[in-house]
Amino acid sequence: MKLNYHPETDSLYIDLSERPSAESREISEGVVLDYDAEGKLVGIDIDNASNKVELKNLILSKIPGKVETTVA
Repeated sequence: MKLNYHPETDSLYIDLSERPSAESREISEGVVLDYDAEGKLVGIDIDNASNKVELKNLILSKIPGKVETTVA
């Protein structure tokens, strides 16, 4: 899973899988869910993210895998 914030567009993309998106559905204004060809959720796109989610803190709890961080 990857979280990518793009400050120039104030958008946050949560990449849940490496599978390609085949279909997208807007579930509320500026929030789009991406699905693969089998109907599995593969990503979440949030426009105007700074107004919709808390971007200043990210807390990971009981993640059963490797955690990597990068600074843009």
